[in-house]
Amino acid sequence: MNRENMQKPLLEVKGLKKHFDIKGGVLGRKIGAVKAVDEVSFHVMPGETFGIVGESGCGKSTTGKCILQLMKPTAGKIRFEGKELTTIPPEEMRKLRRDMQIIFQDPYASLNPRHKVEKIITEPLLVHGMASAKERKARMKELLEIVGLSMYHASRYPHQFSGGQRQRIGIARALANNPKLIICDEPVSALDVSVQAQILNLLEDLRETFHLTYIFIAHDLSVVKHISHRVAVMYLGRIVELAEKDKLYSNPKHPYTEALLSAAPVPDPDVARERIILKGDVPSPSSPPLGCAFHTRCPKAMEICKIERPEFRKMEEGHFVACHLY
Repeated sequence: MNRENMQKPLLEVKGLKKHFDIKGGVLGRKIGAVKAVDEVSFHVMPGETFGIVGESGCGKSTTGKCILQLMKPTAGKIRFEGKELTTIPPEEMRKLRRDMQIIFQDPYASLNPRHKVEKIITEPLLVHGMASAKERKARMKELLEIVGLSMYHASRYPHQFSGGQRQRIGIARALANNPKLIICDEPVSALDVSVQAQILNLLEDLRETFHLTYIFIAHDLSVVKHISHRVAVMYLGRIVELAEKDKLYSNPKHPYTEALLSAAPVPDPDVARERIILKGDVPSPSSPPLGCAFHTRCPKAMEICKIERPEFRKMEEGHFVACHLY
């Protein structure tokens, strides 16, 4: 019996949409909408790392922020442990935030420069009801040690740390209240390659130690492959392919996934890989093409691709794709 049959998903996203209104004219009326996220559906199992990959502007980060209700979705359903987040009262959502945290992309901007590390890490504990200052300090010491820092760092300000150390502080803050789900929004993209490996290994160790569940958002395919169990590929606000990482990387079905993988560098200089060059630019999400959103750049596009939007369908066990080729 596989894992999905044994337990229910921790998170279910169905038909998620997030549109931003475009206003113009003297009266500021709505004249259009940017479809940042358009009909996205997936589920995440407890203890899983679910990767979301795609070019900049494809809607990855917006999807993550909608899940946490940092942005209100335009449509769709988001269920966390069976609770519908889109209709939940604000006070109940506030309590649920203990179980849902985020690690932000920029470790330079996500920490308050006026607060010492001690306050940055203990503030979430105070917000969620840990009244004892002694308990908060003990928890802060524990968290700093978990992420590879020490109490010596607690009295310092964010500007006194390197990028990797700041991201460790951000991870400690996210872990403060023992969350079940952490959304990692490009957590290593602003770091040096050597530091990226340290942070990825730390996240992997924390997942196993504390039975965490991650949604890992990135544009670097090698990073996603290293840490994820399943990977969803997004293009212009939609998921075009979803599969276990080994299936996706060894046998990509969608032409966009093939192009992304062909552009990823290979560490072996003797391995030759045929590069797929996509023509043109990514269309504007305010006026996406009819039919398949990728057809304007797809080397395998057919007439039906220009007219009819492909259905996101199951190709084989655990492998889904939205493409008229199949």
